[in-house]
Amino acid sequence: MCAACGVPTHEPVPAPAPRRFAALRNRDCRPYLFGTGLAMMADNIEHVITYWVLWEKFHSPALAGFAVISHWLPFLLFSMWFGALADRFDCRRVIQAAQVLFMLVSVAWGVLFVTDSLHMWEACVLLVLHGIAGALWSPAEQMMLHDFVGPEELPSAVRLNATFRSLGILFGPVVGSALLLGLGPIAGIFVNVLFYLPLTLFLLRTKFTGHTRDKHVRARVGALESLRVLREVGTDRTLVSMIVLAGLGSFFIGASLQSSMPIFANDLGADSAGLAYGVLLFANGAGGVVGGILLEATGRIPSTVRSALIATAIYGLSGIGFAVTGNYALALVLLVVGGVASLASMSITQTVVQLRSKPADRGRVLGLYGMSSGGLRAGSGFTVGLLGTAVGVHTSLALSATALCVGTAAAGVHAVRGRKNDPAPIE
Repeated sequence: MCAACGVPTHEPVPAPAPRRFAALRNRDCRPYLFGTGLAMMADNIEHVITYWVLWEKFHSPALAGFAVISHWLPFLLFSMWFGALADRFDCRRVIQAAQVLFMLVSVAWGVLFVTDSLHMWEACVLLVLHGIAGALWSPAEQMMLHDFVGPEELPSAVRLNATFRSLGILFGPVVGSALLLGLGPIAGIFVNVLFYLPLTLFLLRTKFTGHTRDKHVRARVGALESLRVLREVGTDRTLVSMIVLAGLGSFFIGASLQSSMPIFANDLGADSAGLAYGVLLFANGAGGVVGGILLEATGRIPSTVRSALIATAIYGLSGIGFAVTGNYALALVLLVVGGVASLASMSITQTVVQLRSKPADRGRVLGLYGMSSGGLRAGSGFTVGLLGTAVGVHTSLALSATALCVGTAAAGVHAVRGRKNDPAPIE
């Protein structure tokens, strides 16, 4: 109200600040997050047990390489189609199908271990099925987050979901090693099935389907519909930039740090089989957990394109620093910083992609995002691993991280060029 003339001024009311840990305060989303963390831990427990048994039985480096490729290649090949399934059907059932497939694979491993009848071709089939289960889970998982909390608290849900997944990745090897040593591979792999059950059972009782907030006619699953979505995504520079940004981090660094960590541990003067090596691995995983908690507790970093670009650039710069440093303590710090930046980049790009997607196409757009962020992780075996055999792992990681920084700058330029015609301006 104007004091002089008595006319209302209609000053805009500032939007309330987002609640800290909003998704954890949501009684529907909270058990979903814990179930996701347990299921991701089970995923990694299976890796620990089966990779050890496969090496003991076959001593095949080629099979070890296939295990990594088979985990990520289904994301590249099938994520778009699995996203279409999430668009078309009840996401609860899609996730449950993925969890049942995970459990069946664990049971199959156990039966083959008990009968001592495991052959290499059977191992390859089970590794592929495990990768397919992960790809099937991903788009529907993200759509459920949107349905639980809505667009206002979606950034919190995506961050906390990524944090719980990071906790599963961090503690999966610890629990898997304990099961392997304490119970043996046979009992351990059967016990692992139990960790998939909480999420599967929770989805039987929740009312949310992934579609309850968005009322729309669900498109049919088909190649023509997928092509339409691809064309529409291609016209949105921000969407393209976020999908590309996620793919750059996966392709140039991705899963390569963990597999090459013994080399870095030795070069830093630490025993690759000792405590110092374990601390490096822990720091690599702990960064994601620390990052998720800090981002959620402070609420200082908004889910904007600018934030995603800065986080990805920091991820690349920390990779360069880790590759060239000879100081063990500094290497630990850089691993934690890289983990924080990686989680920030992933959660922000994923949030922006969700918020800019049409409700009827959200699953397929998330599938396209999964192709980039998950499927391209297989490429890090070439950019860091194979290149490292020619020029050394330190050099290959430094070059790959530099390429990530350059690609991040290019993605930023591409997004900024579309600002004038963008209905949701880049911040």
